[in-house]
Amino acid sequence: MKKISAILAALVILSFAGCASSGGSGGGDSGPAFSVDLGTVKVATWTRSTKKFTEPEAGVKNTIPLGTQYDGALFVFDDLPDVKSYARVTIKAKYFDADGVEIEQGDGKAMVVMFINVNGDLEGPEMGAGKNTPLKEFNLGGFSGDASTAKGSRIFLKENPGGLLIQCSTASVKFIELTEVTFHA
Repeated sequence: MKKISAILAALVILSFAGCASSGGSGGGDSGPAFSVDLGTVKVATWTRSTKKFTEPEAGVKNTIPLGTQYDGALFVFDDLPDVKSYARVTIKAKYFDADGVEIEQGDGKAMVVMFINVNGDLEGPEMGAGKNTPLKEFNLGGFSGDASTAKGSRIFLKENPGGLLIQCSTASVKFIELTEVTFHA
């Protein structure tokens, strides 16, 4: 009986150690989160067909309506402290139609790309992260995306991010408002 108890105790300890080392959904928080001060963010309207954007201005919502599917709102981070040690990021946004009516969150509304250099490739590879784009997630705000959840999306940053490109996945989204960017340890 004592052997069985010892074996069960060892298995319980190993299972907790496995979750902690694999980055599983264990309950511990390894440090404080950092939320980007949205008052320091600049926004521009990005056009996919030309790969160009308007002059960034203070704000968290594009003022020029998005023209077509996959155009986007470009959010530039100024004076961001060193966040390279963070392992996850939560990104939240709201979407609006041409009349300014908020569109319900869900899959197929918008996607997000985190970029390093605003003058580099802002979309990255078709699927997944790239050299200038450490995070690319489809369905921001949808049930199949992680970035807008409290858990956030996993990131590995070699350099500080320069900002976010949030692209409309449907032509009905004309305005995008950034509401939260939080880095988690």
